[in-house]
Amino acid sequence: MKLRFKYLVSLYVLTVFVFIIQKILFMFATAPGGCGAYGCADFMHVVWHGLQLDIPMTGYLVIVPLLAVIASCWTPSGMMLRRWMVPYYAVVAVMTGLVFVSDMSLYPFWKFKLDATIFYYMDSPADAMASVSAGYIALRVVMTAVYAVVLFVGMRCVTPVVLHPLPGVRERIVSTVALVVLAVPLGISIRGGLGESTANIGKVYFSEDEYLNHSAVNPCFSLLYSFGKAENYGDEFNYFAERQRAALFEGLYPATPSDTVSLLNTTRPNIVIILMESFGGQVVGATGGRPDITPHYNRLAREGVLFDRCYSNSFRTDRGMVSALSGYPAFPTLSVMKLPVKSRTLPCIAGSLNAEGYKSTFLYGGDINFTNMQSYLRTGGYGTIISDVDFSSGDRKDNPWGANDDVTFGRLYDIMASQKREPWHIGFLTLSSHEPFEVPYSRLDEQIPNAFAFTDECLGRFVERVRKTDLWHNLLIVCIPDHGFQYPADITHEQHHHNTMLWLGGAVRNARRITTLMNQSDMAATLLGQLRIDHGEYTFSRDVLSREYTYPFAFFTFKEGIGFADSTGHTVYDIIGNRVLENYDAVDGKDTAPGRTDKAKTVLQSLYDDLGRR
Repeated sequence: MKLRFKYLVSLYVLTVFVFIIQKILFMFATAPGGCGAYGCADFMHVVWHGLQLDIPMTGYLVIVPLLAVIASCWTPSGMMLRRWMVPYYAVVAVMTGLVFVSDMSLYPFWKFKLDATIFYYMDSPADAMASVSAGYIALRVVMTAVYAVVLFVGMRCVTPVVLHPLPGVRERIVSTVALVVLAVPLGISIRGGLGESTANIGKVYFSEDEYLNHSAVNPCFSLLYSFGKAENYGDEFNYFAERQRAALFEGLYPATPSDTVSLLNTTRPNIVIILMESFGGQVVGATGGRPDITPHYNRLAREGVLFDRCYSNSFRTDRGMVSALSGYPAFPTLSVMKLPVKSRTLPCIAGSLNAEGYKSTFLYGGDINFTNMQSYLRTGGYGTIISDVDFSSGDRKDNPWGANDDVTFGRLYDIMASQKREPWHIGFLTLSSHEPFEVPYSRLDEQIPNAFAFTDECLGRFVERVRKTDLWHNLLIVCIPDHGFQYPADITHEQHHHNTMLWLGGAVRNARRITTLMNQSDMAATLLGQLRIDHGEYTFSRDVLSREYTYPFAFFTFKEGIGFADSTGHTVYDIIGNRVLENYDAVDGKDTAPGRTDKAKTVLQSLYDDLGRR
């Protein structure tokens, strides 16, 4: 039995070691300016953080040997293990060699890790190879062969020639149980741990230098992770022929230059964007919701700029965050945040601000790796990220998701006070107004409203604390929900998505209420427009204060449907059952649903077309 365990452990350690060597070789071969540009500490960080994907990938590769060892417990005459495993080793060695060498060869051209994108070029391999010489290809073939031989020999050497039969039924049962128990930690390693987030690309991102983040990514994991996430999105929801779609889409998302009176008294304020978890309009009295839940928000709405007809784009944090920070509307059937091959093509407020001299930080009291969030934020330009691991266990004891809002608002203040130079930007995602709604606060009897009231209390205290300092004078705080919440339980889809946006701080020129219909995804262009920063790359985000914003509307999605609201009313359409779910007409009681439905379908089709092109 010891021989069986020794074999599995040796094979596991060997595979992890090979993945570590891969990273070092990758950096030597691809580092911009040569590997001398990076020190020993950089290599060590890449290796250390990369283990978070090397270990899951190793777990996948050890499954077959583990099953073979379990089977060997029941073979009466023992098992010629080395003979049985040779074909498997050959496949693993060749395939991982191909992936490693392909990744190392393509990265200098693509600047991203190998993923399913490579299969888009398999239809015309001649074209794909046209820009490289025969010698270049031959060298890569040799490299792959050398890698495969070395790995194959190593795996073969740690494999016993024969696993002798176990003497009796009792020994076989005990050994089988022990090996099955061993499968439990193996499964945990494949999952990526016991936390909320499973293994994903973003787990290894640790640096402001994107190259170091990419170097830490296991290319085999990257390729497997992207399978199933590489559909031809442009073929989905093709409601209209292209000419008709283009005609219907015309004018819906016009270019909106910054040609309006500024809401701010500076074009370079320090900026805090607070993504308020589930903070839908139904809990905010300032927008017609229940009046007693958010007294602080209601008061602050009278002091700042309140956008009271701002619709969230989606129903989940991962989708809503991309909508707000990248100005990219949400999809009903997928999360762009979970698709690094796509999300890295999106603009992000942090990146746009960084180009103008800002330094960007992101704060979240929960697991930053959940839904691949860290990958998205790092790629988007957030150089410093603070999450649950940066809080003590005491700070996280009251909420299973992480640190509650009283703790994180305190940390937000500390981050602001510690900034060494201006301008700076901080993104912050709150947490407490989320299931299970357990908060250290008890002003309201109902649990759900009380959790929202707690976040409101934290916001109010934070604003008043900052107001008393010099931080206030050049500060813009943008409060916007990541999405709404189904409270009360009987609200419509339209009510669920009808939320709000509030701008506060000493940088705000005057208090005012803006009643223009808009989307959460319009925040990006509207904010950048106020800063006189070009937002042309935010093609689905509109500056709602621009004179070119002549057709105000809101578009939103949920898992099985889409919604569209304009001055005539709103319509919600079931994309599964192909039927209208909600229809409200604001003008003359006429049935204008077909017009709104076609526009909703047009936006959806155009979004999938755009994603397919990215």
